Amino acid sequence: MYVFDYGAPIGFRLAMRQPERVLGIVSQNGNIYQEGLGPKWAERAKYWANPTPEPRAQYESAFAPETIKGQYLTGEKPGTVGPDGYSLDIAHTTEPGYAERQDDLIFDYQTNVALYPQFQDYVRQYQPENLAAWGKNDPSFIYPGAPRS
Repeated sequence: MYVFDYGAPIGFRLAMRQPERVLGIVSQNGNIYQEGLGPKWAERAKYWANPTPEPRAQYESAFAPETIKGQYLTGEKPGTVGPDGYSLDIAHTTEPGYAERQDDLIFDYQTNVALYPQFQDYVRQYQPENLAAWGKNDPSFIYPGAPRS
């Protein structure tokens, strides 16, 4: 099973349903530990506890082109990251309802964090082979989550 970044909990939810079907996991920044949540998650936890329009509105800046580029380019040598990934992400932000859907996902991610202990129990109990690859500059799912994986 391959899990990646923000969508990794989907894979772990599926794995817990049918653990006998998962022989191994390749995890690319696929965090299942509190230690792997970057600093911005503390602000998101405040939003989860108080889901009013004001904190929700602050996430709109997360979809600005410069913010998206920063997710790809921060910490990398200039000219080493092609524009394909961030250009595609930026193009998606123009779709109707995009920001609202993303805000919903940010709010819903709290259900994944609540399941982290169950994901960890699954890994301990079934011990699938695991290869954890981590981008050292990822601002969301930070490297300290990798050694735990």
